[in-house]
Amino acid sequence: MTMQSHSTPSLSTPSLSTPLRDIGAPLVIFIAALAAWEGIVAWKQIPPYILPAPSVIAAKLVEDRALLFSSLMVTLGVTLKALLIATLAGVALALLIAQSKWLERALLPFAIILQVTPIIAIAPLLLVYLQPGSAVLVCAFLVAFFPILSNTSLGLASVDHALRDLFDLYRANPWQKLVYLRLPAALPQFLTGLRIGGGLALIGAIVAELAAGASGQGTGLAFRIVEAGFRLDIPRMFAALALISLSGLAIYGALAALSYFLLRGWHESARAEDE
Repeated sequence: MTMQSHSTPSLSTPSLSTPLRDIGAPLVIFIAALAAWEGIVAWKQIPPYILPAPSVIAAKLVEDRALLFSSLMVTLGVTLKALLIATLAGVALALLIAQSKWLERALLPFAIILQVTPIIAIAPLLLVYLQPGSAVLVCAFLVAFFPILSNTSLGLASVDHALRDLFDLYRANPWQKLVYLRLPAALPQFLTGLRIGGGLALIGAIVAELAAGASGQGTGLAFRIVEAGFRLDIPRMFAALALISLSGLAIYGALAALSYFLLRGWHESARAEDE
């Protein structure tokens, strides 16, 4: 009687080349686009006050680094502070309305009104009643608040009925249901709202800074764009815009990494990224 050996399939581990491939493809396209931009400007001899070449923008970043990076810190500080306040307020209100349908019907319309009202229309009014720094913070908070609230509320309401019945069978109290059932179920949706809110907080800060800059107030990157526009310093405008774009990418990347770290090993969205 012969014994046949059966090899056990090994669990596949995520390849280190996968993140490099994911980053490398857009990076190559981005570098090619910059090279094409540089070549077209040189070929057509477009002056910098109309369209500066990437090399001119990079030189302006180095030349005005003290001014631009200090303004970047102001904008990022407001953005992160607004995101933190929006996270705390959004989660707290989501937990509150999850306990009562009456509270949801009473409070949710006001949150929707704040979301659908264009922030560009609110910013000038806030500048009338608040100091420029406070107005920028409130604008960034308002646009980041609703995605966090709505996604967290959806997650808290999306508990599997079989698990809910199981907790009822074991006579779990409301606190145990919240900590061990509803919060874990809401975590993926909350993190999605957090990623959306991070980008919107930056947008809200920029819009409010543009409004403040139009009135001659402010110190953030958007104010530097307005200031450079008045002086026809087009390379500085592009340099400030580049810093804003890089900041948005950094915020999204950091929140995406946080989401992957918290969800890996148990949620399908994180497992799919490893395949």
